[in-house]
Amino acid sequence: MRDEERRENEEGSIPILEVRNLKVEKGGSMILNIPFLQLYGKEILSLIGPNGSGKTTLLQTLSLLLSPFQGEIFFRGKKVGDCYSFLEYRRKLALLFQEPLLFNTTVFNNVASGLKIRGIKRNEIETRVEENLKRFGIDHLRDRSPKTLSGGEAQRVNLARAFAIQPEVLLLDEPFASLDPPTRESLIEDLASILQQTRMTVILATHDRMEALRLSTRMAVMKDGEILQTGPPEEVVNRPMNEWIASFVGTETILSGRVIKKEEGTLLVAVEGEEIEAVGDAGVGEKVILCIRPESVTLSISTARETISARNVFIGRIEEIHSMGFYHKVRMNCGFPLVAYITRTSMENLSLKVGREVTASFKATSLHVIRQKEDQGIERLKIK
Repeated sequence: MRDEERRENEEGSIPILEVRNLKVEKGGSMILNIPFLQLYGKEILSLIGPNGSGKTTLLQTLSLLLSPFQGEIFFRGKKVGDCYSFLEYRRKLALLFQEPLLFNTTVFNNVASGLKIRGIKRNEIETRVEENLKRFGIDHLRDRSPKTLSGGEAQRVNLARAFAIQPEVLLLDEPFASLDPPTRESLIEDLASILQQTRMTVILATHDRMEALRLSTRMAVMKDGEILQTGPPEEVVNRPMNEWIASFVGTETILSGRVIKKEEGTLLVAVEGEEIEAVGDAGVGEKVILCIRPESVTLSISTARETISARNVFIGRIEEIHSMGFYHKVRMNCGFPLVAYITRTSMENLSLKVGREVTASFKATSLHVIRQKEDQGIERLKIK
């Protein structure tokens, strides 16, 4: 187990949730294998990975909706099933699915339903329901039927119901996946603000890295039922442990090369006949993977290298340009493939078009170096 994952949180408490040797098999195949995972109070942990990576299976197992499973679950240091009964543990969690599951009654009664099941007094129910209707901006819908609600309104009701029971851990399974972009953006913005105010402990499953970056304090990248890397979002995005993770978290340029020179922490790497300078740790002759994020690449139409401060400057020809809304993705050939993101204004100012020759530059410090075994090929995730 990694030392940093055994750490205590800022309040010096034990993990609120911990799993050890958690395994789930289906049809004779292992679909979930989590040797160790901890969640601390007030953390927002994003489980990020493609469809079928095991995110939903992990959430369902943690909430005891999926059985049988092997392994142990601990809540505040006590083993579930021994020190905590399954029912007692379940009542400390709330799980929300992608599609809201609402009763055929009023919005008010839906939000109150979990409180009624728990035997909360009527006055307290009124207070909590009204508070959360206002919190999610749906107090004007209190007497409406779920059948008359939009998808975004229904998910707000779903969230209000979960917050009303004041769970110690909130589990969210792709809660925004079925919403249209404007509704989704509005709900994410409101939820981010609410989570900051309430300091709720959350596990969010998503395949959208932008959601994870927006909401989480820690990320766990999943693939084939396993967690490949955990850490703060910035660390996972900028220092991925392998090329698959790099590809999934948005590294558009992943290059294989060999170190030809090493000097004071700086490497010179031969890549497809070109030489790229990077800050990293590897020996001369060693194969490495270079990860270059598109936002780290600067484009210009000047060919005067002395006017550019970056250590890596290459002349390239634009092969593809794709509009991504607020920015454009520019794919070029510099002797090796390279991708840059550029704003619409810069696109117009530089008069960029397919076939045009440009100067691409990036700093040696902006590259991430992954040491590569001799028999290890580059495994990239194809994201459409």
